[in-house]
Amino acid sequence: MDALYTAAATANGREGRAVSSDGQLDLALAMPPALGGDGKGTNPEQLFAAGYAACFASAMGSVAREMKVDTKDVSVTAEVSIGKDDSGFGLAVVMRVELPETLEGETGRRLVEATHAYCPYSKATRGNIEVELVIE
Repeated sequence: MDALYTAAATANGREGRAVSSDGQLDLALAMPPALGGDGKGTNPEQLFAAGYAACFASAMGSVAREMKVDTKDVSVTAEVSIGKDDSGFGLAVVMRVELPETLEGETGRRLVEATHAYCPYSKATRGNIEVELVIE
């Protein structure tokens, strides 16, 4: 791969801080209450969800241009879950894609599936974690 951009961030665990190399991101980290924490900070699952949703929505715009469809009213929500698996902990994602009426049906389904094939986050997770696509 010929890198076009590289992001770098440093963190010191789930109870600490995450800071990007350019200082644009500087967040307190905390365990969520569901995992026994106080929730007074963000967590890796929220950060991954935000990144995946943003990347998927942006990728959808690129795919939509090729398909010659309008995605200005599309909304993408990534739900990232953490839980126990056979080797310790694992992640699962539900991608909820809210489409306008103009993209309901076959066109919307093809758009979402093509986006899932194109999105860098989807490529990175493919075969590694379960990703469920839900069209709303």
